[in-house]
Amino acid sequence: MTNNTIPTNKKNNNAALKLFRLKPLNRKTLYLKTLLTGASLAALLVSSGCATSSLLESDNHVSTTSTKQILSEDQIVAFGRPAQALPKTPNATMVIVGEKNSYVLTQGGTEMIGLLSNLTPKNIHVDNDMSFFVPNNDGYFQGEMKLSYAKLKDEFQRSDYQFFLQNNGRDCTSASDLRINAQRFCFSVPVKGAIYPQVSNLSLIQSNYRALSKPYTVSFYTQSQQQQVSRSGANTVQKLVLLPFALAFDVVTFPFQLLEQ
Repeated sequence: MTNNTIPTNKKNNNAALKLFRLKPLNRKTLYLKTLLTGASLAALLVSSGCATSSLLESDNHVSTTSTKQILSEDQIVAFGRPAQALPKTPNATMVIVGEKNSYVLTQGGTEMIGLLSNLTPKNIHVDNDMSFFVPNNDGYFQGEMKLSYAKLKDEFQRSDYQFFLQNNGRDCTSASDLRINAQRFCFSVPVKGAIYPQVSNLSLIQSNYRALSKPYTVSFYTQSQQQQVSRSGANTVQKLVLLPFALAFDVVTFPFQLLEQ
């Protein structure tokens, strides 16, 4: 009888089995794969949780910003000096008299008095807003007052130029000034001061002295850089703090009216 069995080649069969046989995993390899899988899953869950948290807190926005906040604004009534020495502020020289409070200059006041007393008031111009920085809102402020003084060139005298040199005046003549043959000098006075209550003789000043040539506003602000969470709704408005030892006092006004603008 004919044998129909196809002969097999053991050598070839063994090679084929080796190709398809799975290599068993040792314990170390299995542990590493399990660890990687777990880490991937944890990362997925964490990222999903962050997204969820962001959605839940979408009404709040956290940011670090530098914020300028106006603490107070006041109308200026007059410029003067204390009628008597102020306690704890012996170097007070000039006072900006406001309707709400009094603003005593402890630095720069002497320079301002020198300028305002020696220059013709109608030729003085205020070149910046009277806005002062209150770093800690503790009753102390600082800032800068910028003035310019302009006249026709043929009205200036030698003594005027000497005064400008002595008081750090710089030539800031503009094209408009040149067209009318005028000359302008600018002054910048750094100032510091303390915030006091309204002067005691405000009513007397308002009744006996002519108002300033135009309304002037003085403002005070604070500024801080911090992490803030902004929510819908109005922000809390801060108030300007006066010195804890401040007392009302009388003021003597200057015999001139400033300041044209």
